[in-house]
Amino acid sequence: MIIIRKAMASDAQSIIDFQLKMAWETEEMKLVPEIVANGVNAVFEDPSRGQYYVAESSGQVISSLLITNEWSDWRNCNIWWFQSVYVIPEFRRKGVFRKMYGYIRQLAEEQDVAGLRLYVETKNVRAQKTYEALGMSSEHYSFYEWMRK
Repeated sequence: MIIIRKAMASDAQSIIDFQLKMAWETEEMKLVPEIVANGVNAVFEDPSRGQYYVAESSGQVISSLLITNEWSDWRNCNIWWFQSVYVIPEFRRKGVFRKMYGYIRQLAEEQDVAGLRLYVETKNVRAQKTYEALGMSSEHYSFYEWMRK
């Protein structure tokens, strides 16, 4: 049985490990572990930065994601962004993200959140198909960024 819950500071090490693995899997990027650890812990220290959620199976954390807020002046309420989504390989394609998405969507509806958004690596077609199957769409916006190196 898979349980979805808000993450606790005691989950930080799992989340840190997931982020290091995800960066390598998706972009072959080696992140600096200390920086990632500080970034994850900063969310637990200041919840205004976001909220982590995890999925557990038999007491093991098998997935995590981060929800951050974007203020929408058009809607006069928040939009939630999914970030840092990771599911351990042996639990992929088993509905873990679908269950997490449903949990977060229910919270969003209860809290009068305008919508849910995420970005996905352009070559990650499997993830894109998963998001589309959940009713999400990429037809309205393209994503552009500048990142300090």
